[in-house]
Amino acid sequence: MKINFKIKNNKRQSGAAMMTLVIFVFFISLTIIIGIVAPILKEFAVAENSLKSKQSYFLAESGIEDAAYRIKNNMDIDNSEMIILGDHSVFTEITDLGSNQKQISSLGDVDDRKRKVSMILNTSEGVSFFYGMQAGTGGVTMENTAGIIGNIYSNGPISGSSQNYVTGGAVSANGQSTAVDQSNGSGTPASNNTFGNATSTEDVAQSFQLANTNYLSSAQIYIKKVGSPSNATVTIRTNSSSKPSSTIKATGTLSSSLVSTNYGWVNITFTTNPQLTAGTIYWLTIDSSSSSSNYYIIGGNTTYTGGTAKIGRVSTSTWNQLGTSTDLFFSISTYGAFGSITGIDVGTGGTGDASAHTVTGASVTGTIYCQVESGNNKSCDTSQADPVSQNFPVSDQNITDWKDIALAGGTSGGISLTGSQTQSIGLKKIIGDISLANSSVLTVTGVLWITGNVSIDNTTVFKLSSSYGADGGVIIVDGIVSTNNSATFQGSGASGSYIMVISTNTGNEAVELKNSAGSVIIIAPYGGVSMENTAGAKQVTAKSIHLKNSATITYESGLANASFSSGPSGSWSIESWKETE
Repeated sequence: MKINFKIKNNKRQSGAAMMTLVIFVFFISLTIIIGIVAPILKEFAVAENSLKSKQSYFLAESGIEDAAYRIKNNMDIDNSEMIILGDHSVFTEITDLGSNQKQISSLGDVDDRKRKVSMILNTSEGVSFFYGMQAGTGGVTMENTAGIIGNIYSNGPISGSSQNYVTGGAVSANGQSTAVDQSNGSGTPASNNTFGNATSTEDVAQSFQLANTNYLSSAQIYIKKVGSPSNATVTIRTNSSSKPSSTIKATGTLSSSLVSTNYGWVNITFTTNPQLTAGTIYWLTIDSSSSSSNYYIIGGNTTYTGGTAKIGRVSTSTWNQLGTSTDLFFSISTYGAFGSITGIDVGTGGTGDASAHTVTGASVTGTIYCQVESGNNKSCDTSQADPVSQNFPVSDQNITDWKDIALAGGTSGGISLTGSQTQSIGLKKIIGDISLANSSVLTVTGVLWITGNVSIDNTTVFKLSSSYGADGGVIIVDGIVSTNNSATFQGSGASGSYIMVISTNTGNEAVELKNSAGSVIIIAPYGGVSMENTAGAKQVTAKSIHLKNSATITYESGLANASFSSGPSGSWSIESWKETE
């Protein structure tokens, strides 16, 4: 009995020890598990918080991008907007900081994780160049080994030989007819018609009927602006009960940067070129936004017998007669010859398409979009319509405005420098010629308007003052511009600074470049540009362009938003974009 008692006591003590050990191990394990799980849970919470914070930021970005897009493209938008994205929303506020500046603030909020983004938009004095070369109805002719490093867009034919090349894409649009089908207005308008200044007078419309059935090419309007209105949408619409219908035949854009504070004709091109039937009523509409300080004024009279003008709002189809039998100053142009690309290599830089109604004798890296073909390295893709004409980057009124700026600085006689002579000049109308020879240097400090010719020869330099910084400068020349023997135009020395030389001469060789011309943009909207030997430029726009020998155009991407120190205000551009508190 005694022995059995001791055995039972030992078993009870052993069980208690085992229980103590189990409890001890349990708490140790629990501590370890908590030690492992707690940081994981903490990291999960941090990750979830970070994810929701990022979602809030992306919401804010979406809101600000939507608002900026609407403002830049003249779409309806209120000063306060709410956008629903999934289960969340973003609030956007637009504040006018002045006639040339707007602030957009956008707040994203996902489960109380708030992120705010702010953007400043302003109207710049910018000119946008999207092609290394842009030609008018005179087209482009290339000889010998001349080429284009970049893209080319022509409102006329593009022709060359097997040694001529374009490293990017080449487009030849159908040319505009030399005869305007419908036109009204010239000289001083009998009436000045304001629109875009209030909701009830937001838009204007003019009816017309073509004399001949043909394809629409472009429209022209005589217009000016007050302040800095947004771009406007231009449409050709069918008729419904003596007013514009909802059926759109063609759509284009009135670029605010091409409109001055003084009256001038502005060309409108369209994204499609439909065939319009003679004797059928169509409406040219200009769909603007409304602002009491930023709006447009279009000229008018009462002499057009082919239609009538109305004012109102496109979005609600509310229209009223404009004045007493008032008609707008406008014209409608139709197509002439088909576009063509002949005998050049396209896409030699690795990629690039060719697009024209007719393509012959071409070697193209990308796709050939055409309707008629012969002797190419691949067959036509006929799925796309013929390309449409494009506006030049500078309007007639822009040029007139720059002349007025120069004239404000007074007038002086011509300039002739030779040897190592140097001179600085700016903000002047020069009555006469500028001639530079034998290593002379002329430094420009402001806009110049030269009534005569400009000739630079033998290592001379025509340059901008360093005070321009990254901006460009403008020179208007009524005569012929010619360069020879390593004479160059130069910017200020800062990246992105160029001289833009505009010749208003109507001759086939309004600008003659021999050898490299340097950091220069050449514009000859009414005449031709001739380049030969090793001549080169950053961008060339002209009615006609002729490249000889080994001449090249080297386009720089920064030209898409080239800024000039003075001149007409451009469309809305982004000045700053940042996250705020």
